[in-house]
Amino acid sequence: MNLTESWQQALAFDAEHIWHPYTSMVNPAPVLPVVAAEGVMLELADGTTLVDGMSSWWAAIHGYNNPILNQALIGQSEKMSHVMFGGLTHQAAIDLCRKLVGLSCENLQHVFLADSGSVAVEVAIKMAIQFWHNQGQPEKSTLLTVRNGYHGDTFGAMSVCDPENGMHSLFNGILAKQIFAAAPDCADEQSIGDFEHKIRANHKQLAAVILEPIVQGAGGMRFYCPDYLARVRELCDQYDVLLILDEIATGFGRTGTLFAYEQADIQPDILTLGKSLTGGMMTLAATLTSTKVAHGISANGGVLMHGPTFMGNPLACAVANASIELLLKSDWQQSVQRIETQLKQGLEACKALSVVKEVRVKGAIGVVELHQPIDVRWSQARFTERGVWLRPFGNLVYVMPPFIIKNSKLKKITDAIYQVLTASV
Repeated sequence: MNLTESWQQALAFDAEHIWHPYTSMVNPAPVLPVVAAEGVMLELADGTTLVDGMSSWWAAIHGYNNPILNQALIGQSEKMSHVMFGGLTHQAAIDLCRKLVGLSCENLQHVFLADSGSVAVEVAIKMAIQFWHNQGQPEKSTLLTVRNGYHGDTFGAMSVCDPENGMHSLFNGILAKQIFAAAPDCADEQSIGDFEHKIRANHKQLAAVILEPIVQGAGGMRFYCPDYLARVRELCDQYDVLLILDEIATGFGRTGTLFAYEQADIQPDILTLGKSLTGGMMTLAATLTSTKVAHGISANGGVLMHGPTFMGNPLACAVANASIELLLKSDWQQSVQRIETQLKQGLEACKALSVVKEVRVKGAIGVVELHQPIDVRWSQARFTERGVWLRPFGNLVYVMPPFIIKNSKLKKITDAIYQVLTASV
């Protein structure tokens, strides 16, 4: 990159002092200096522009610098940027919670506003454990989940991420011990068989089942059929175990329905939302739960012992309200279907490459799984050369673009994936 001296100095400081996600301070991965973002484009300090195929980790569904979201932020900031949520409330939070209750399934009637997806999962886990404690069954304090899952980087969330193939194996010795069933595989009936065995054998100690509905995210970008999820709901009911669905990555249209669980025609007891909740503008998450769980926690004077400092932040709530309204007023279903169709067409050629194990597409998600891990530093540089921003991990090259992306920009991404993987052979 042809950078000014000030930017060279800034990047040198960055490399020496600033920790980026999942990287080393001894040998930090290169970072690109972004100075502006507009629509689906990122502008770098040297004037280079990149098509963003990541939606800033799956959050910026409306793209960048959206005037409606910007105005929501500005308008709220002129009233108040923040006020504690303990003992106080405000209209932006009330409006948001009303929207979430109205949009989600009928039994989800109560909302806890958190400040990140990982915290929303922590809250969901605490809700489930505290519910059973208040029912006089404190022994029900373990969770059942499935392999290849990912739920966040905080300690409770880490405990239900895949302990072997995930990112947190270093901490296995000190994390809460949860129970793991085989990853969902709709082509193999044994996968649900293993789940059935484990819930039957352990239900007396199980507070809840937690999993990502239909699409597993950072644990492997795997898709599975609605029938599996419907059977999980049946088993949770049969053995009196709560069901937590983590829709932080899948919520708000990414899989083709507003929430992925709708494809199985079920209702969870607890639901977590985040990422695209604010259209990628602010950090905000939510944990929704049923009246059964909420009242069960609150029985006999019980209170939920959690309260983030920035819980219900007015700026974030105002932007979330605007983002949800913007999504619902758009023809987002057609946009996601269009993206799905083009991803299937654009990634088809990758199937013939020897390095490719599988190509799969679900809604506005495209995944190319390789036989071997890809060199992330090498591949990111090759994508950048082609005017595309993608961040592969492990043996996965994937794309989750903003819903507003045009066909020509999406083609540029899929062409780049084919070209880079061809060069890697």
